[in-house]
Amino acid sequence: MKSLEIPRNEEAHHHHGCSSEGETERDEAGRPMRIFIAIQGYYGERMAENIKRHAPANWEVNRLTIPAGLPAIIDDADEFLPRELPAADLLISLGEHPGVAQMIPDMVKKSGARAVVASADNRAWLPFGLARQIKQKLESMGVDMVYPVPFCTLTEDDSQNHYIREFARHFGRPDVDIEFYKDDRHRIGKVTVKREAPCGSTRFVADHLVGIWFREATEQAGLLHHQFPCLATMAMDREFQDTLMHRAGNMLKQTVQQSIKDAGLDRYSV
Repeated sequence: MKSLEIPRNEEAHHHHGCSSEGETERDEAGRPMRIFIAIQGYYGERMAENIKRHAPANWEVNRLTIPAGLPAIIDDADEFLPRELPAADLLISLGEHPGVAQMIPDMVKKSGARAVVASADNRAWLPFGLARQIKQKLESMGVDMVYPVPFCTLTEDDSQNHYIREFARHFGRPDVDIEFYKDDRHRIGKVTVKREAPCGSTRFVADHLVGIWFREATEQAGLLHHQFPCLATMAMDREFQDTLMHRAGNMLKQTVQQSIKDAGLDRYSV
């Protein structure tokens, strides 16, 4: 996997890495998928690093750190964006201010991206109304956009766009497979991550569930998710009548619970 950090007013730095799976994924034209990630702070940085580390081997992952302290309304995106951006198929917006979202159409034009993932782990960073406006603007440009709330709810079913679906095969709503020790089928022996939350929490939880009694696994998964820690907001969300942190934790707990059920174990097992 190739990665590229784009410092403002500096030359780009190159880094080469490889996913643990050693997979290669190509787009419809037969070349590796190119991803561009816009971040501002630690929230986006942690996700960008995890995506870069665990993406298929030949994905190209570029990122740009946009300065903090943006104005409420962006009149001229060129004041905050480099003159040129690397070519991309998929743009992922992880800003911590609505101004970053306002610049999504400009970043699409500069990068040539054909799809956008604009997540909201905090509605203050990307309110629903603004997301809808941007989505409509992108549709007029022939570009697809999804708005997962939070990011770790994304699945392949959320879009028919090739690039979004390809990304969501690897990152989005957690999906794990649990195996149990042969000499103690009630204790977890191995957890395989099939799809991980973009922040990296799924791997953290998977590693710490080994050796746990199956009846405690779902509750432990929720506790470990908080300890990672989850950076989704604790504010009550009007659409879901729940906090986004709790919603994110439930995504993980549900896959753990389902995997235990698939193994033929439930709370009545002895």
